[in-house]
Amino acid sequence: MPDKTLDQHSLDQTIAAPLPDVTLDAALASGPDALQSSSALAARHSVLPRLERRGEALHMGPAAGPRYADVRPLGRGGMGEVALVDDRDIDRQVAIKRLLPEARHPGVVARFLDEVRTIGRLEHPNIVPIHDVGVDAEGRYFFVMKFVDGETLESVIDRLRRGDPEAIARYDVPRRVEIFEGLLRALQFAHSRGVLHRDVKPANIMVGRFGEVVLMDWGIACRTSEAGRGSAEPASAPTDAAAGVMLGERLSSTQDGAVVGTPHYMSPEQAKGAGHPLDARSDLYSACVVFHELLGLRHRHADAKSVMAVLIAVMKAEAPSSVGLFEAHPSQPDGVPPEFGHFLHRGLQREPEARWQSADQMLAELHAIGAGRCRVQCPVTFSKRAITGLERFLDRTHIWGVMALGAGVLGLVALAGVGAARLLSGS
Repeated sequence: MPDKTLDQHSLDQTIAAPLPDVTLDAALASGPDALQSSSALAARHSVLPRLERRGEALHMGPAAGPRYADVRPLGRGGMGEVALVDDRDIDRQVAIKRLLPEARHPGVVARFLDEVRTIGRLEHPNIVPIHDVGVDAEGRYFFVMKFVDGETLESVIDRLRRGDPEAIARYDVPRRVEIFEGLLRALQFAHSRGVLHRDVKPANIMVGRFGEVVLMDWGIACRTSEAGRGSAEPASAPTDAAAGVMLGERLSSTQDGAVVGTPHYMSPEQAKGAGHPLDARSDLYSACVVFHELLGLRHRHADAKSVMAVLIAVMKAEAPSSVGLFEAHPSQPDGVPPEFGHFLHRGLQREPEARWQSADQMLAELHAIGAGRCRVQCPVTFSKRAITGLERFLDRTHIWGVMALGAGVLGLVALAGVGAARLLSGS
């Protein structure tokens, strides 16, 4: 991999695996455009009749034209593009992801199918749902998903970093913790279904207009082994008999030494490339990198200016100290509570065995912190735990607790007075 200096945008781009080898059924192998132009496939047209009011009556007319009408582009990658479209049958706006016209290689289509089926089996409030699949008028495969009206976490962090007043008011530390918990719930569900995301980063996390948190872009997701600690396997079923496309083990595999993911957000084992087994703890490490940046508003490897430098930093860096983990920032003059420094110190350990072992563990710890039951790991966390214990004692005992506490304080004052009188009388 060349060690050339790149801009920040390039450093945060996903590195995809090499395309898989795919054999084609004879019905799909008649020509270079056969995959998209098979006679078994037809462009998706509107099917529901149209309704319009004519005076006091409703008029029902036949459907005409495509079901999905483009509104504006949302994004574009090397093999596909995402657009906002009007669903004319249901009368709503949705997002549609299409393969690019030039993306006709069977390996590209196989990867696209794998993404569709991976998302399709992960029905969860924090994971973007798929509504429909099809082929458009130009013969391009597409899938339709919910349009999350909001902004990426990357945009949120950028606005906070720049000191945007609206962002500072809206995204205080408790709200940022809630966003992180939404990400963890998405990973918790995916991992329970044996799927690794492998590209957890702020650009792939949407924060919706109603506060929802949605993990997007499962294009390089893969399945964990049955043991949960083995190497990555395809995310979807091994074969698709209907289409005759052999998906097999090579669908999500990479060449030896190849790196898959986004350098800044990889776990150390992911940065080492193919041949190094990944499990759920790799995704959780990436999530902690995101959380560190979300709280501190600076990436921990921001000084690395090339892909190779970032990968080396990820592989070699020790976990940051839990003390003084977050630098002062004008956007958050009150700083970040130290218990999150301890949380991230564990989450960013280089060795997987030393990290949080599951999203369940992490969510339980965050719940304990939110309830005031943080672990005692420094003088500040000891003080917070003691104050919480006192508050609970008073809540349980009410007026008697207050009286007992007052009596204790008066007793201490009296003892101090007696001691002072003795000292004075003896002088």
